[in-house]
Amino acid sequence: MNLQQVFRHFERAPGAELPVGLVGAGEFGATFIAQAARMRGLKVVAVCDRDLARARAAASAAGHAPESIRTCTSLEQAHAAIAAGAIALVDSTQLLLQLRVDAVLEATGDPEAAASTALAAIEAGKHVVIATKEAEIVVGAELAHRAAEKGVVHSPVDGDQPSLLIGLVGWARMLGLPVVCAGKSSESDFVWDAAAGTVSAWGRSEAAPGYADAFVRADAAGLAARHRVGFARTTVPDLCEMGIVANHTGLIPDSPTLHAPIARTIELPALFRPRSEGGLLAGTGRVDMFNCLRRPDELSFAGGVFVVAQTPDEATGRLFAAKGMPSSPDGRYVLLHNPVHLLGAEAAVSMLSAVQLGCSTGGVEVKPRVDLVATAARDLEPGEVLSIGVRHEIDGLDHALQPGSPLGENAAIPYYLAAGGRIRRHVKKGEPLRCGDVDVGAESVLLKLRQAQDARFFPRN
Repeated sequence: MNLQQVFRHFERAPGAELPVGLVGAGEFGATFIAQAARMRGLKVVAVCDRDLARARAAASAAGHAPESIRTCTSLEQAHAAIAAGAIALVDSTQLLLQLRVDAVLEATGDPEAAASTALAAIEAGKHVVIATKEAEIVVGAELAHRAAEKGVVHSPVDGDQPSLLIGLVGWARMLGLPVVCAGKSSESDFVWDAAAGTVSAWGRSEAAPGYADAFVRADAAGLAARHRVGFARTTVPDLCEMGIVANHTGLIPDSPTLHAPIARTIELPALFRPRSEGGLLAGTGRVDMFNCLRRPDELSFAGGVFVVAQTPDEATGRLFAAKGMPSSPDGRYVLLHNPVHLLGAEAAVSMLSAVQLGCSTGGVEVKPRVDLVATAARDLEPGEVLSIGVRHEIDGLDHALQPGSPLGENAAIPYYLAAGGRIRRHVKKGEPLRCGDVDVGAESVLLKLRQAQDARFFPRN
């Protein structure tokens, strides 16, 4: 499909620029500002960030002249800046949402701030595209339904794996190709260097004796040998993103922590098929992930997305394989993939989709099908504050996916709902972290939205 033609067909007027705002001028947001300045259809007119110097630096790096970037402390100043063709920099989301913007890109990276921003944007009648997956996994279904009730769009963001994978799943389904498994690769390739005898991942290398044989074997013994290297095969964001995809598509995890094999790209159709046919899966319609194993001279898949689909028939399967598409040995399953995600540089597609088409780049029916939940990775003591650190992880917590369920004193707490919360009582290592174990704070917008989501989707009899 030629997206340029689609969006041009729905333009309000030839060459019209749609005014949009950004909340959060970090890496993702800064990339969006820069890309929006290079394309037609969107104009970033306002940027909100607590650090106005960071917001100014992002706008400047995108090519905006110093005189066209104005710090505004009042609504009147912001209106004047936009009327003059400048970008208004503000430190208040509420101020930004009073401006004439059609849509807001939320890119704070903070689950509480993201939930507050998304809710306020929806209530103000603005479309909202959310980049903070830590909020989307907890309350995405509620936000999507509130937006629909208001006649606006709440959407995940292209440029990040969930939205891109949801789009790939939708494309396969539109073609009538049954989706056996959909997933992503980890953010780091596992690179086998035969000359050095090492496997490298996550910025370090480890000696891997005997790996040459394992590299070419994708059977159970080969996978077991590959998995002996001392690198984590999943991170919290991996499970978070696959949980979002599950909630948007109805595909479900095959296991609470995913299979996450260390695998070569060409092996995916053989691995992500039913166990009864030699694969890893208990059934079809699953979400999972893999860690891309490759040589130094092979193409990276770090952060890419894929679908393993069932071919329409044996002849078509052979045709796909003859065209160079990775297929299972019997030709029944084929790999469809997008090996890149472009972060904020792709976010404009979700913004345009919301404003011009009135459509999310997420799923058609968003439901809380799965939760990302927390367990204690070590003993947790009363008074500890749970903070998000490197790689979006909360210190002291492990993670797993489970079927969606309502909050309750003894229910497992959603992983990112616990962020910023204070431990109430001693929790032993390995125990589930329950809602009653954490004081989230009654004023938490994320908590209130989650309670509303529970009431919507899990009504009491």
